[in-house]
Amino acid sequence: MSQRLFEEARKLTPGGVHSAIRFFEPYPLYISSASGARIYDVDGNEYLDYHMGFGPVILGHSHPRVNVAVREQLGKGVVYGLSNELEVEVAKKIVQHVPSAQMVRFCSSGTEATYHAIRVARAYTGRQKIIKFEGAYHGWHDFVSVSSGPSLSEAGSIESPIAVSDSEGLSEAAKNTIVVPFNHPEILEKTIKGHRGEIAALITEPILHGNATCIPPADEFLDFLREITAVEDILLIFDEVVTGFRHGLGGAQKLFGVKPDLTTFAKAMANGFPIGAVCGREEVMMMFKPVGKVDYGGTYNGNPVSMAATLATIAELESSQAHQHLFELGRKLRDQLTECVTELSLRAQVVGFGSVFQLLFTDMEIHDYRDTLSSDKEQFRRFQQAMMGKGIFIVPQSNKRCHISVAHTIDDIDRTAKSARDVLQSLKS
Repeated sequence: MSQRLFEEARKLTPGGVHSAIRFFEPYPLYISSASGARIYDVDGNEYLDYHMGFGPVILGHSHPRVNVAVREQLGKGVVYGLSNELEVEVAKKIVQHVPSAQMVRFCSSGTEATYHAIRVARAYTGRQKIIKFEGAYHGWHDFVSVSSGPSLSEAGSIESPIAVSDSEGLSEAAKNTIVVPFNHPEILEKTIKGHRGEIAALITEPILHGNATCIPPADEFLDFLREITAVEDILLIFDEVVTGFRHGLGGAQKLFGVKPDLTTFAKAMANGFPIGAVCGREEVMMMFKPVGKVDYGGTYNGNPVSMAATLATIAELESSQAHQHLFELGRKLRDQLTECVTELSLRAQVVGFGSVFQLLFTDMEIHDYRDTLSSDKEQFRRFQQAMMGKGIFIVPQSNKRCHISVAHTIDDIDRTAKSARDVLQSLKS
């Protein structure tokens, strides 16, 4: 049935999908339902899910506490175009938990959040240029749609990376984005000094995900970012769309002890409901209208259904041992997969952090985005397809990452590790 739906969709929708990354060979998976740690497709197959909607589903699909809160709100209305009490309650929670958050503004997606953060940084500093890291993904808007996943042939030298457009049709705004490699402080420092007085903001994920799987910052790298941006009067923006709430209620910034000027959130905030947020220093946030001159609107900003889902998700994360459980499962699965790779003498390695993991078919040390390009994509494709055959769905892109949810169990982890061992053994034969 998935194949039939795809053939029909191709006649109605470009490429048959509503987000390009959802397509994979031979045709996209069409989901009929999802519950806990499992998804079910229209062909009657059940999969243990490690995709989790690209990360938002932190508690598990169709979580009871979130569902109750949403159903209750549905009886009161979906969107008002006016303020509501839940906005205030969620903002209080974010200010309570996130070290950098003095004020909060809601939107509906991570892309919107990074757009607003960069715009207000330009207004606050009076500068136009921004810096982003190679392989990082901060949404699809023109400010950041460069070098999210360039090939080595396009990217230039690591000392002088070329800003490669992610898409045709970008505006002149993209020319104000400077690209540097992650975990290379000396290159960053040289770049900043070469553009002194021109840079409004440096935007980064505290842990590089994007199209780089999962690369933790080198020792003291985030501290270096904080120090050099402060000295050069550049706003430091942490894009915690992926890391926020998944690695702790205070975000990765709390784990690493580094406080940015602005932070963007989305994904795991609402366990799958559309949500985004910008938060940060009061003096910067007060640049937004109606108190400042920076526009920030949106019909669905702070909509009560997403606010109810967010409040319920935060309450569940506060009242349970969710993050301890997530980190334990993540460590256990990465350890078992690493043991398997070692025993089979594979040219592969497991990367990850907290509840995130991925298998890269390379033995090169992963330090930055370019190192991930050494991974054998065809070998990963065969691995992913074989795991699907065993009823385990891992993200079908080798440059992305897999996510564990609170709904996963130790038995799920053991089953996944055993299945991976069987698959890797067969691929080696």
